[in-house]
Amino acid sequence: MSEIEIDLPATPEGEPPAPPPAPPVRSLKKPLIVGGVLVGIGLWLVLALLPGILSRQPNEPAAGAPGNAADGRRIQANLFYVSDDGAELVSVVRDVPFGATPAEQARRIVEAQVRTPADGSVSAIPNGTKVRAVFLGAHGDAYVDLSTEAAIGHHGGTLDEALAVFAIVNAITSNLPDVTAVQILVDGKEVDSLAGHLDLRQPIRRATDWIRKGQ
Repeated sequence: MSEIEIDLPATPEGEPPAPPPAPPVRSLKKPLIVGGVLVGIGLWLVLALLPGILSRQPNEPAAGAPGNAADGRRIQANLFYVSDDGAELVSVVRDVPFGATPAEQARRIVEAQVRTPADGSVSAIPNGTKVRAVFLGAHGDAYVDLSTEAAIGHHGGTLDEALAVFAIVNAITSNLPDVTAVQILVDGKEVDSLAGHLDLRQPIRRATDWIRKGQ
C-alpha cells in the first residue's frame, strides 16, 4: 500500500507549531456599570414608594386620584348631633368632601359624622373614634369599621349608645338613597353591641324615631 504524504506548514527545526490566535475578549466593564445603575434606581423607587403603599388604608384612593378630598370639591350632607335635652338627634346640614364613588362618599360622610364638631354641637360619637374602613354590599348594606374608641369611650347607658349608632346609620342612609341599612364593626370585627344594649350583629335600618320631629 502506498503511503500518503501530507504537507504541514514549515516551522523552525525543533519547535512545535504555533497555536491558533485566541478569540477577542469583549470588555464587561460597561454592561456591569449600566446594570448596577439600573438596580440602584429600582431599589430607590421601592424604598421611596413602599411606605406610602403600605400606609394606605382600605377604600382610600391614591393622592391626586379623582374624588380625593384634596381636590377641594365638597357636597352638602345631613349630619346628626345630640339635641339640647340629650334625648334625640337633630339634623344639621354640613359641607363634606366629595367622593368619586358611593363607597368613598359614604366614608367621607362617616368621617365628618364622627369628627368633633367645631360649632359647639354635641356629638353622640365617643371622642377619638376613627373610621378604619367603609364597605358597600351588593344588597343596599353598608359596613362601617370604627376604631376601638367607639366602644370603650361610652360612659352612658342605652340612650347614649342608641344615639351614637343611629347618628351613623341615619347619616349614611339619609344621604345615600341606595344604602338602606348599616352594620357597625369595631376594629375590623363584628360586635354584639357598642356598650351592651343595642344589637349590632345585623345591619340596622334608618330610624327616624330618633330624629327630632319637624326636621
